[in-house]
Amino acid sequence: MTNLIGKVAIVTGASRSKGIGAAICRTLARAGADIFFTHWTSFDETSGNGVENEFPDTLCEELKEMGSSAFHMEVDLSDEASPSRIMDRVEETMGTPCILVNNATFESPTNYQTLKRDILDKHYQVNNSGTLMLTMEFARRYEKAFPERKDGRIINMVSKGPDPNNLAYIASKGMLIAITEPLSVGLAPIGITVNSIDPGPTDSGWISEELKEHLLPMFPMGRIGEPEDAAKLIRFLASDDSGWITGQLIKSEGGFLGK
Repeated sequence: MTNLIGKVAIVTGASRSKGIGAAICRTLARAGADIFFTHWTSFDETSGNGVENEFPDTLCEELKEMGSSAFHMEVDLSDEASPSRIMDRVEETMGTPCILVNNATFESPTNYQTLKRDILDKHYQVNNSGTLMLTMEFARRYEKAFPERKDGRIINMVSKGPDPNNLAYIASKGMLIAITEPLSVGLAPIGITVNSIDPGPTDSGWISEELKEHLLPMFPMGRIGEPEDAAKLIRFLASDDSGWITGQLIKSEGGFLGK
């Protein structure tokens, strides 16, 4: 098992029991990391995936039972003050983190007929501005706290493909893909790697039975992706073993043929 003992990880967007964020938290905790995760109920209320009001507390207790120190915070990444608030809270409770997993996202289906400026702006505020400002704040504090260490990790969850009904989401995730390589060059001297993961369609609670039947033939391995598939790769990228891997977009999608 990859050893993350003594490392503090931030995981954004862990609010549902079947979500990728929750799987990441559990997987990193099993490897020994201490976990600080964020969630935002208002999005879950309108996203169609449903709200699990008690889940953040439940997940926190679950992580503690694994031996991890765990804290959580409800926060809206579109709020300009959120990056500093998150980092302040992490440092107050757990110390300076060395791992950041940018998993939180805003998604609302849009095509060329329905895409409006306000919808595009909502995607940008969370998926780009909020995520990148948290990333910069994380990097600045890491550099100050650990001037000699080389174990900083930033991992972005991204998406791409030819879906004409998800224009704003794919466009905003494309910005994270584009910045991965240049940001990795900028942060390499201070000991932080930057990579992005595309998990492909993942059965995290949003895929209907009809959609599963449609997607399954596109997976040559014979099954649809599970949240744990992405989480296992993140565990590796968060570890010291991945220290020579940076600036990469890695597909963890079982050979998915749909894009």
